[in-house]
Amino acid sequence: MLTLIHARLMTRQAMTILAIALVIIVADQWSKQFMLEWIFFPPVRIVILPFLNMVPVWNSGMSFGLLADGGMIVRFGLAALALLVSIWFLWSATSLTRIQRYAGGAIVGGAIGNAIDRLRFGQVVDFIDLHVAGWHWPAFNVADITISIGALLWIVSLFFEQENKET
Repeated sequence: MLTLIHARLMTRQAMTILAIALVIIVADQWSKQFMLEWIFFPPVRIVILPFLNMVPVWNSGMSFGLLADGGMIVRFGLAALALLVSIWFLWSATSLTRIQRYAGGAIVGGAIGNAIDRLRFGQVVDFIDLHVAGWHWPAFNVADITISIGALLWIVSLFFEQENKET
């Protein structure tokens, strides 16, 4: 059994996903640590551009603050979900197309980056605030950006690549 697990996870395809994920995790955690020191303590809003601010936001839920009142179940449940999704991508790597592997790496990196926050702080560090004419997109972070890019790449792969075909 261990030989099968090792064989599935040590392929070139799985290593591609893992390498992308690790770069994203490092960039995400570095950016969050930088922002914690810059704008969180004490809390301060920094205007970068007329449509972009850096703001300190603690998100105890998931996307758009959904399930913010879920407590420990959400905290550990979302971290466990991130781990399960990551294992699935690595396990399935050999049957995924090239774009799907890139998407998987982006999703895994972002999911694990936010899971680290949930386990470390009990909530996610968000700090990017985009706004137009008084309308603000919910604050987000590098992990959220990469998860969105990964989802977009996955959708592109469904339209432009044949599933389960090595490219």
